[in-house]
Amino acid sequence: MAFDRNDVEVAARDVAFNGFFRIEKIRLRHRMFTGGWSGYFERELFERGEAVCVLLFDPQRDCVVLTEQFRIGALADEHSPWLLELVAGMVEPGESYAEVARRETEEEAGCSFNELLPICNYWVSPGGTSERVQLYCALIDSEGVGGIHGLADENEDIRLARMSFSEAYAAVENGRINNAATIMALQWLYIHHLQLLQKK
Repeated sequence: MAFDRNDVEVAARDVAFNGFFRIEKIRLRHRMFTGGWSGYFERELFERGEAVCVLLFDPQRDCVVLTEQFRIGALADEHSPWLLELVAGMVEPGESYAEVARRETEEEAGCSFNELLPICNYWVSPGGTSERVQLYCALIDSEGVGGIHGLADENEDIRLARMSFSEAYAAVENGRINNAATIMALQWLYIHHLQLLQKK
């Protein structure tokens, strides 16, 4: 038995909060595996939209370029609320994933990529948010890449961290890199590492 969107009935959808982010309160019911329909119930949905995250990899130098910036959600992090992450941005209306990847690579890293390789598309935390991420690996020439980047009008203060692939993967294993998109991208790179090194 396979269900789809036609097996969900939304009875009401209201905006509970609309600030920097948007939260909706939804009243709905859905079909049950045991047959019939559930009763109506309410859920809050953190309406986040779609994002693109890009792992910048230089096969010539066998290194990655990550961003480091403050994250409010990591205030309680045992290491620091400044996280090592991928270049990332939200998809604006009318933009393709590749266009977002190019725009954010230029804004956050001050560089461009030679090739964009899709990794996967995944739901971040579907129990409470609509956010979905398109994950990529972008092949770059990292010579001269570094410094501080970001848009002042978005309060971005982004420092670039260039490190060897082995250093980055060790940071995953010791817990210094501890956010989902970066872990997933570096694990993908671990699997495809030798193949990508041949592109240098």
